[in-house]
Amino acid sequence: MKKIIALLLLTGLLACSKPSFKNVDITGSKSFGNNFELLDPAGNTKTLADFKGKAVVIFFGFTHCPDVCPATLVEMQEVMRELGPLSDRVQVLFITVDPERDTADLMAQYPKAFDPRFLGLRPSNQEALAKVAKDFKVFYNKVPGSNPQNYTIDHTAGSYVFDPAGNLRLYIRHGQGAEPIAHDLKILLK
Repeated sequence: MKKIIALLLLTGLLACSKPSFKNVDITGSKSFGNNFELLDPAGNTKTLADFKGKAVVIFFGFTHCPDVCPATLVEMQEVMRELGPLSDRVQVLFITVDPERDTADLMAQYPKAFDPRFLGLRPSNQEALAKVAKDFKVFYNKVPGSNPQNYTIDHTAGSYVFDPAGNLRLYIRHGQGAEPIAHDLKILLK
């Protein structure tokens, strides 16, 4: 009987210590990407280690996206507002799945139009894009348009969140609003 009570007490204590995230908790998952090598707009290679000490939100998209991408960046803009001073400890990374059109100049401007702290990253080539997409289990597919330059890309709409120590912690579903994301980032920034 004492063992059962001790086990129940321990289970209760462990349950109390686990954060109560509003997004999908993928803490400890080894099946998703845990690093990347991508280029910033200046052509410098960036990895996850470059953002150590900050919570990192990664979103894969493209600048010609008509809906999901701008909506996600507006949502993250609102998250940053809700976080107030804590927002300086968050890095939003917008990774293009369209390096053909998303030039370094465009990647320097587009994310920053939503928040000057947002950073656009691009793969060096299609092989690098395929690698980072595979590592993060991100889907992307070029959909032809009326001419070769007028195409769109179907892609994964969720985002990933790493804690300040560089550990993958959350998967954010698209379109849920800023409050649940800000809630979870506050937990990770404690």
